[in-house]
Amino acid sequence: MKELKKLEHYIARRVGRAIHEYGMIEENDRVLVALSGGKDSWALLHVLHHLRKKAPVPFELTAITVHPGFDQFSTHRIEDFCREAGYAHFVERPNMREILEDLYNPEDVYCPFCARLRRGVLYTVARREGFTKIALGHHADDLIETLLMAEFFTGEIKSMPPLLKADDGVNVVIRPLCYVFERELTRFAELTDFPILDCACPMSGRLDLQRHRVKRLLNDLEAEHPGIKANLLSCLGRVRTKHLLLERPENPKKLLVKA
Repeated sequence: MKELKKLEHYIARRVGRAIHEYGMIEENDRVLVALSGGKDSWALLHVLHHLRKKAPVPFELTAITVHPGFDQFSTHRIEDFCREAGYAHFVERPNMREILEDLYNPEDVYCPFCARLRRGVLYTVARREGFTKIALGHHADDLIETLLMAEFFTGEIKSMPPLLKADDGVNVVIRPLCYVFERELTRFAELTDFPILDCACPMSGRLDLQRHRVKRLLNDLEAEHPGIKANLLSCLGRVRTKHLLLERPENPKKLLVKA
């Protein structure tokens, strides 16, 4: 119990810092928390629920579980737990399974495609119900993995911003766990009684190999040189543009160098 309270306090401090630094939550915001049933989304909902009680400004908090339509996925345990804990919660049941079956290209990685569909559902619900912010459970490891994946596989320097105004000009996405590392969320889940669920996706065995390899690389480097992950997270906010190739020559092809 002592370890749980200490870790809960630590995560709450990190979340509070992120909210303050990026102005994630403002007075009278209506925050929609994407609750998948995984460890990250449970931790996010739990911490925001408790921070709301002592926040300097009033805001609403409601969790949503997007049912993917897979036969083995059940929301009963999520709904029961939210009811007992006093979390406002509802389930949205779009026809995601049919959309996946109709539009999915077998050559694509399944999880990112599904995630984009879920994001579209969240945007639609937020507009329909008048929510001003959408809170996602992406943590620090997600941010630095995305940074390396962009650099390695698309030749860009970018990641997941803590606060993002969507292309539709209406929805605003926030990531309050951006300063919390996955190992801390994993331990937190082990110490709680959250009903951890997976998506029951029939394609779950098909890993996002690029992200899996980057995650493994980062974990190996962190084991050898503790602090590497923290340095990568820090570098997302310490960009020295003077030392980057921002001045493009008249012929951009000059920048292309074969290995």
